[in-house]
Amino acid sequence: MLKKWFGKTETLPISESFEERVQQATQHTVPTHIAIIMDGNGRWAKKRSLPRVAGHHEGMKTVRKITRFADRLGVKALTVYAFSTENWKRPKAEVEFIMKLPQEFLGDFLPEMIERNIRVETIGEPEYLPKHTRLALEEAIEQTKHNTGLVLTFALNYGSRAEIVKATQNIATAVKNGVLAVEDITEETMNAALMTAGLPEPELLIRTSGEVRLSNFMLWQLAYTEFFFTDVLWPDFAEQHLLEAIESFQGRDRRYGGLKGESN
Repeated sequence: MLKKWFGKTETLPISESFEERVQQATQHTVPTHIAIIMDGNGRWAKKRSLPRVAGHHEGMKTVRKITRFADRLGVKALTVYAFSTENWKRPKAEVEFIMKLPQEFLGDFLPEMIERNIRVETIGEPEYLPKHTRLALEEAIEQTKHNTGLVLTFALNYGSRAEIVKATQNIATAVKNGVLAVEDITEETMNAALMTAGLPEPELLIRTSGEVRLSNFMLWQLAYTEFFFTDVLWPDFAEQHLLEAIESFQGRDRRYGGLKGESN
C-alpha cells in the first residue's frame, strides 16, 4: 500500500492483520473530525467504459461504507464534499442524476443511521437545490436531530469563499446594528458565523484520485488540518484506505506553530 501527501510517497509495511491495525489505531488519538473531498467518480467509470453517472452511484455506496467504518473507529464528525458551487457547470443530465442521489442514499441508509445514533447535517446553499433533494435532506436532518453520535455532514452546493463572504456580511451587519463592536470581532466570532458552527475544525482532510488541491473547500476551517492525498479513486476507497489515512495522521507531530514535541 502507498500513502501520498504533497507529492511524497511512502511504502507502508504490511505486517499486521487489518483487525490488529484497527485495534492499534483505536488505542491512539483518532481524528475527531475528518473531511473528505470525494474525487474520481468520473474517472472510475471511464476506466470501466461506463457512463459517468455510474461512478457517482458507486461513490454513493462508498459514502455509506466509510461512514460505518468512521463510526466504528470513534470519529465524531465526518464531512463529505458532495457537490460544489462550481459543479453546476457539468452536463445537465449528470447534475440531475447527482441531485437524485441524496434521496436514494438517505432513503436506504436513514434507518441504519438512526439505529447507529448518527446525526445528519448539511452545509451549503440549499435554496438552490432541487426540491426533491432539499426534502430528502430535511427529512434526514429532522429524523436524526436528537442523535448524539457521529455527525455526517454533506457539503452540497457549497463553496468556501461564498461561505466566508456571507459570514463576513453577517458580522458587518451585526456591527452596523450595534450588536457587536469592531474590537470584539475574534476568530471565535468568525467560527460562529460560518456554516460549520458547532462542529470542531477538521483534524484530517482526505482527498482521493491524486488531485492535490482544496477546490474551495473549508478554507477557513482547514488552517491547522493534516492533509492526506491518495491516488485511489473515490469509488475504490475502502476501509483500509481510511485506516491508512488515520495511521498517517497518528504518525505526525501536530505542533500548531510551536516547537517539535509541543502541542501548542
